[in-house]
Amino acid sequence: MSEEADETEETETTGVQDGDFVRVAYTARTTEGDQLVDTTDEEVAEEEGVADQGEFEPRVITLGEQHLFPTVEEDIEGKEPGESGSVTVSAENAFGEYDESEVRTVSADKIPEDSMRPGAQVDIDGEQGYLETIVGGRARVDFNHPLAGESVEYEYELLDEVEDTLERAEGLFGMFLDVDLEMRLEEEEVEETSVEEPDDEDGEPETVTETVEKTSLYIESTPQLAMNQQWMFQKQQIGGQVIDQTEIDRIVIEEVIDGSGMGMGGMMGGMGGMGMGGGEEGADIEEALEDADIDADELAAEIEE
Repeated sequence: MSEEADETEETETTGVQDGDFVRVAYTARTTEGDQLVDTTDEEVAEEEGVADQGEFEPRVITLGEQHLFPTVEEDIEGKEPGESGSVTVSAENAFGEYDESEVRTVSADKIPEDSMRPGAQVDIDGEQGYLETIVGGRARVDFNHPLAGESVEYEYELLDEVEDTLERAEGLFGMFLDVDLEMRLEEEEVEETSVEEPDDEDGEPETVTETVEKTSLYIESTPQLAMNQQWMFQKQQIGGQVIDQTEIDRIVIEEVIDGSGMGMGGMMGGMGGMGMGGGEEGADIEEALEDADIDADELAAEIEE
């Protein structure tokens, strides 16, 4: 192979690559209207009046896993920590082109009473949409994404490459759930049981137990985690992604009961009378529901179904 070919190959593999964990800071806005789409900058969030909607700090992502739009991740690839960039994601590759056929008329009976106002987000037979108008017994609902048809510009800085396994896991959970969690890694021996088929056709399957070394990620459960909607309905998928993208073998969720506020105090001790929301524990649960943006009545209805 010629020296020129060697130099070309070396150039192509410099900087961060597909599969690398990186920490990035960015702000994304629509190219028309300069509407904020997403940011990791707390100052920007405060200026836009959205600072109370979550944590705003640089995020850990895995390149190639579409944690950001593929166009953005492809632009980051090849860069070195400390470098910045700007890239525009077309409407087609962002939230999709605006589709007039996705504006549909449905029965007004499907609109909840507290959502009968223009712009309200509604769920119609499992589809999310935005109410445009209600006339008589018919409602006009736009099922396009609110940013459909908008190109989005990302300005970003590649801060560093993340090598530590625990830091990678913390970054992924933070991105998926937007909650702060206490977690630790432990190398431990775990017993695993498997069934071995016999060599002889007439033989019986044999149960074999062996001790193997595992890297376990321990996460302390909190009310915020327990009530997090993403975690409630997608814990297997989220856990699976973390395991697939790191050197972690298994995830263990620990529930800690330390006895505080657990006194019986009579027949209904600690329960706040007939209700379940009394005392500090009830306040914790209510706060967790608010942080997770979950309506308690809707949650109860879903459980009953």
